[in-house]
Amino acid sequence: MITLFKNEFKMSLKTLLLWSFSVAALSFLCIIMYADMKDDIAGMAEQFSSMGAFSDAFGMNKLSIATLVGFYATEVGTIHALGGAMFAAIISCTILSKEEDGHTGEFLFSLPVSKSKIVLSKLFLVISQIVLFHAICVAVYLAGFLIQKESVPQEFYVYHIMQLVMTLQFATMGFAFSSITPKNKLGPGLGIVLLLYAFDMMARIIPSLKDFIWLSPFSYANAADLLSGECVPTGALCFGIVISAGCIFFAFHHYTHKDLLS
Repeated sequence: MITLFKNEFKMSLKTLLLWSFSVAALSFLCIIMYADMKDDIAGMAEQFSSMGAFSDAFGMNKLSIATLVGFYATEVGTIHALGGAMFAAIISCTILSKEEDGHTGEFLFSLPVSKSKIVLSKLFLVISQIVLFHAICVAVYLAGFLIQKESVPQEFYVYHIMQLVMTLQFATMGFAFSSITPKNKLGPGLGIVLLLYAFDMMARIIPSLKDFIWLSPFSYANAADLLSGECVPTGALCFGIVISAGCIFFAFHHYTHKDLLS
């Protein structure tokens, strides 16, 4: 099981580093750019905060983009949330199906290791990659705050903990999907991420959808909400945890009982 984990980790290391440093670098540039744009942004902050639906969607009615924290919430928050969720979808949607799609299942499942241990090792791989992704990104963001000589608010850490939980939810959803398809399919995983992100945005604008915003994982990991000091929405968080647990159970049960293509 440990050997399988190591081999899988080595094969996926390039993807981890590529996504981590791409998202981190793009967000870091936004943080660094703030110093040069600060004076210009200050003049536009009030206008952006009173643009109705647009301000509600991006949280500019809660935080001023004239401050680094507000700028971070609107710019970096979007990049990090979408980048992290898409990364989680990409690595999880193919983690189980690739054995059938690549015709390596006959060899893998002939080894003296049970199906459940193989599934468990792959789940640990996905979780470890997501944790490392967030660790790399947060370290780079903290360096950006340090360079800008800005203090890091406590809400920063709450936000990134919720981002970790959110990406783990997307990963478990992708993990469950990977257990039922014999082909590598990234489209549905990425589609779900974009669909739920769009739903979260619309639910912040359309009154009739606000009561259902908890259906989207983005609802409990929103940068503007958490960095402005709001409490984590426990209902949405608990729903997300239940979905994650259900997806893990489904993946284990379905994959260990189905007939695999060699």
